[in-house]
Amino acid sequence: MIKKINHIAIVVPELTAAIDFWVAKLGLALDHVEGVPSQAVEVAFLPVGDTAIELLQPTDEASGVARYMQKRGPGIHHICFEVDDIGATLDQLRAEGVPLIDETATVGSDGRKYAFVHPKGTGGVLVELYELAT
Repeated sequence: MIKKINHIAIVVPELTAAIDFWVAKLGLALDHVEGVPSQAVEVAFLPVGDTAIELLQPTDEASGVARYMQKRGPGIHHICFEVDDIGATLDQLRAEGVPLIDETATVGSDGRKYAFVHPKGTGGVLVELYELAT
């Protein structure tokens, strides 16, 4: 089922300032920054071993990430686990009665599949599941 932690996402009000802290102060390397219009965020990717920190800056005040930050403030947004078979994982969670935000996986532009598990079923933590493209 779960192979590893793929990334930990942190929502930030200002991406440049956040990158400064994580890169200049902590010494992490910035891999790249990209816009993700479907999620209305600008994302900075900072690898840490075989996982990553993702810094998320909302680009639309009406987006889910922006609403999250308005309600809870900046900080950890979600943890993402890499899985072998996202369909089977979602089926298993559904059978166990775990509430899902996404009943089926979305396919990203890079071919990876992802879905979110509702915090109501995880003790308050937003969980993302990834199946990498093969």
